[in-house]
Amino acid sequence: MKVGLGLFSVFVVAAIAFAVFEPIQVLPRIRIAPGYALTASDGSVVTSETNRGVVTLYTFSSVDCDDRCEAIADIMAEVRDRVPQEADLGGTEFRLVTIAVDSELWGERTPSGDVALDRLAATARSSGADGSTWRWVGGDADEISNVVGAGFGRYLDVGDDTVSFDPGFVLVDGLGVVRGDYRYDTLAETADKLVSHVAILGQELRYADGAGAVAYEAAHLFLCYP
Repeated sequence: MKVGLGLFSVFVVAAIAFAVFEPIQVLPRIRIAPGYALTASDGSVVTSETNRGVVTLYTFSSVDCDDRCEAIADIMAEVRDRVPQEADLGGTEFRLVTIAVDSELWGERTPSGDVALDRLAATARSSGADGSTWRWVGGDADEISNVVGAGFGRYLDVGDDTVSFDPGFVLVDGLGVVRGDYRYDTLAETADKLVSHVAILGQELRYADGAGAVAYEAAHLFLCYP
């Protein structure tokens, strides 16, 4: 009992220290990311389980889009290039996924080929995606609506000739938990913020086991968020 009381006292003191000093920052555990099975630009199927155990940055874009989508691709490319240099994930892999919201493309499939995949692949190449670390994926109307609209909670309206959607970025940890949800208000410092948050998540992952885990749980308890 004395040992138990002693450990409890240590935890209380540590918790108070977190409340006052916040020496550690963590990203919030926002919600469970949606499950999905979508088609990559190379024709392979990418699922939520494919990225299990991987830190993944998601974004949403359109095959037929304006400068806004080019800016999104530029941010994804910058984050991809900077994370290996600026964020230590302790051996956990980092990937990027762009979900194409042009579900009407899948209505263009023919028995002899996939027009949708050709256009998706061309857009992926032009954005700088390598098909491995960074993939573009798409699907039919029901799939995209479920994943983007219901799952990630983004506004999406697909018309006959236009696609309206709410851009942004979503950071998901290896357990499939959303740790960052970034609405597309401005491009200012977006890449800096994303890289910084990946680094914060990486630090938590490196100390996820052992005594360090208690400290990070205390940081979550006292909402020590950036």
